[in-house]
Amino acid sequence: MGDRSPSSYIQEKYLRRIIVPSFVDTVTLHVAGGKGGHGCASIHREKFKPLGGPDGGNGGNGGNVILEVSEQTTTLLNYHRAPHQKAENGVPGSGDHGDGKNGANIILPVPEGTVVKDTKGNVLADLTGVGTQFIVAEGGRGGLGNAALASKKRKAPGFALLGEPGEERDIVLELKSVADIALVGFPSAGKSSLIAAMSAARPKIADYPFTTLVPNLGVVQAGDERYTIADVPGLIEGASQGRGLGLEFLRHIERCAVIVHVLDAATFEPERDPASDLKIIETELAQYKSDLGELEGYVPLGQRPRVIVINKVDVPDGKEMAELQRLELEEYGWPVFEVSAVSREGLKELSFALAEMVAAHRAQLPQLETETQIIRPRGIGELLGDDTQISVRAVKFNGETVYEVRGRRPERWVRQTDFANNEAVGYLADRLANAGVEEELMKAGALPGDPVVIGPVESGVIFDWEPTMQTGAELLGPRGSDLRFEESGRATRKEKKARYHENMDAKAAAREELWTERMQGVWTDPNDY
Repeated sequence: MGDRSPSSYIQEKYLRRIIVPSFVDTVTLHVAGGKGGHGCASIHREKFKPLGGPDGGNGGNGGNVILEVSEQTTTLLNYHRAPHQKAENGVPGSGDHGDGKNGANIILPVPEGTVVKDTKGNVLADLTGVGTQFIVAEGGRGGLGNAALASKKRKAPGFALLGEPGEERDIVLELKSVADIALVGFPSAGKSSLIAAMSAARPKIADYPFTTLVPNLGVVQAGDERYTIADVPGLIEGASQGRGLGLEFLRHIERCAVIVHVLDAATFEPERDPASDLKIIETELAQYKSDLGELEGYVPLGQRPRVIVINKVDVPDGKEMAELQRLELEEYGWPVFEVSAVSREGLKELSFALAEMVAAHRAQLPQLETETQIIRPRGIGELLGDDTQISVRAVKFNGETVYEVRGRRPERWVRQTDFANNEAVGYLADRLANAGVEEELMKAGALPGDPVVIGPVESGVIFDWEPTMQTGAELLGPRGSDLRFEESGRATRKEKKARYHENMDAKAAAREELWTERMQGVWTDPNDY
């Protein structure tokens, strides 16, 4: 603890524990859709109905995790504190045809301008427009009960399908503020003072650099035009290499229509002047790589309209510096304004000029749809191709050749199978055979006894392939039947009728023979025996 007193050390430690950030623009979320409910295997039981039939209900679907743009949310702070979000599971089915309840969706409100990425940095969605939804994790489908699995050949299934697990993934949320005007410049150039003078925003203002640590937004009304203006933390030379606060906060100006360079005309640093500051800031902006470049309609920062604002002309040295530098700054071809955030000199002309540029930008934008957009991620079906497509290939895994079976349907069937139930395994075997998996394995060169994996080779279900696909349930005959009843030897009605007539004919023949012997007088003497 050094020379500090124990009380000051305890106070500092306590403050470190209770102080939390008030603005968060990047967060990693761990989301999981709800699990689907299992189907129910049940037989109807009622008095005087010994063969009631299957009545197991289906399981409910799991809930989805949905991101929704909300105008009431301005930061991602809530998800910084609670990064794990999971939807409700589906309810399992029950007997008497009782279907399980679907799990409730969980809707996570996010600010407008939130960009959704995966852990590799790929952009999944760019959320703009209040009410826009993005299904970031889909819930699993519920399993079918044995009532839904019954058919003419399988009248009383003794199994049900399992519910599918919900989708689990890690995503990165980045907030890119939706502002029309962006103020950029060196620290202490007067950006916060300028936004406070032009709007109702009240950012922190002080006479030391890097006062602004988080972006500030303000609303400016210029005549009939209203637009938003953003103030981002200051940039210095070498920001692209991580100096100062780096280029981290430049994501908040990626959506702006106009970039405003705020130049300090009254800096106390002798090696600085407005022209050199502008050149340095432009160099740093050119080093910034946006992740929205792949989206349709995105305009790189280097092609955005620019406005040059020379601030602090209320200071005598600042007014003189502005007059000296104006001609050099006008060579860029951008509008140049001399303003003062303190005396409010030139602010009216600046606000109306910016309003005109924003109106021109908005006139070029396409008309937005009024109805709510629901964006769905690329599902496993899109990644694996058509729903009916099945691929088989030989791969090396742990030093041996394994035949990998990929396809949306086979992988779903495996997830739905209860491998503790022999009849369910036999049902899976029938489905795979009917889908042509055995034919594809033969074409790939698989032999009986070769290992086969359904799904990814690292996490799929592995078994030794036998072309006949015989299981314990198949030895009992077709699904829902029992060979013990079929081989009981019980005579049919036709066979009983034929046997009856045969017996009657035999009795009639015996009576006729006895009557004939009697008429011929053939008698038997008891003394002969």
